[in-house]
Amino acid sequence: MASPITASTPAVDAHATPGAASPRAARPTRLPYNGLLALASIVFVGVVTEIIPAGLLPQMTTDLGVSESQVGQLVAVYAVTTAITAIPLTALTRAIPRRRLLVGLVVGFALVNGVTAIAADYPTILIARIAGGMLAGLLWAVAAGYAMRMVESAHAGRALSVAMVGTPLAFAFGLPIATTLGTTLGWRAAFGVMAIASVGLAVWAALALPAFSGEQAGARAGLRSVLRLPGIAPVLATTAAFVLAHNVAYTYIAPLTVPSGVDQHLDVALLVFGVLAVAGVLTAGALVDRHLRTMVVISAALLGGAMIAIGLVGDVPWIVYAAVGVWGFAYGGAPTLLQAAPARIAGESADVAQSMVVATWNGSIAVGAFLGGVVLDTAGVGWLPWVALALVGVAALIATTSRAAFARAS
Repeated sequence: MASPITASTPAVDAHATPGAASPRAARPTRLPYNGLLALASIVFVGVVTEIIPAGLLPQMTTDLGVSESQVGQLVAVYAVTTAITAIPLTALTRAIPRRRLLVGLVVGFALVNGVTAIAADYPTILIARIAGGMLAGLLWAVAAGYAMRMVESAHAGRALSVAMVGTPLAFAFGLPIATTLGTTLGWRAAFGVMAIASVGLAVWAALALPAFSGEQAGARAGLRSVLRLPGIAPVLATTAAFVLAHNVAYTYIAPLTVPSGVDQHLDVALLVFGVLAVAGVLTAGALVDRHLRTMVVISAALLGGAMIAIGLVGDVPWIVYAAVGVWGFAYGGAPTLLQAAPARIAGESADVAQSMVVATWNGSIAVGAFLGGVVLDTAGVGWLPWVALALVGVAALIATTSRAAFARAS
């Protein structure tokens, strides 16, 4: 691995269009790993903050005197808030210097987790979670474009994959560690550790991230004009279909694995998913700059193949484990692929385009969970893989036929 480049290394102009020549004489010839890993850690904190109540559900239920469904709603309200607020908050903060905004978001996560750790009642925690969802919406909108600006446009996809590796790491390791802390020291201690870690991360981010200016008022493209850019609508449609396909099945992975008995070792299956998801991120990062469309189609094909395997021979344990691993690999690279595309298309307005992806992504999570529940209740668990297969087929079709959406980097 190349040695890290510090934040003092010159970075790409915040307003340079991807693929355009830069007047600057010096650019990073290696990935600036110090800054990218700081960004990955911010993503990690954002994801763990979102999902941590799921791992601490029994303890929080008992201590707060609420039902399990109410604690579960702390995750749902976070995601829904992210989907609703990503676009308007991104539009409102476009003039703020990017590093200042990111550091502020990390401090915000520290406050959200700190308030949750000391809150005496459920309503206070619910309010904190709503605030956390708003912070997350801005984070997902800003982080991708920020990572891609830190390097030459030809290496933007690789930089994005390093930043996005925080997501699968949060699922594979962050949640289990937080759950262990909650079990041994109490759920409040787990949130407290997250708050303290976020403060340290804010310092690291302030030192490691390069400074990018916000957008000048006269240079800002409107939301409608960004949406009308050739390729943006197909990218959003592909994202919606792919994420719907994943969540229709993943939300109900426990009943889906009952026929094979894998549900009795679901922690192992989810670890396999998480580890292969990390591999998917790294693979996507290595290939996204040259083979974006191909990688999107391959990811859709792998997810579809996993659904076929579970649908046809979902009672064979080793096949289910293998299918879950392939599924994790396919889904792990999806954030890199589906965020690289709109950033290339939108150029200077990448953050606005990313906010649309964020809203689409989180909205699809909620709709996917609802749709999967309807299928489970009306048709049975056996239909879940086939509904997911149909949806991911739509994603593959859009990606294959839209020339403007997934073009190769300049």
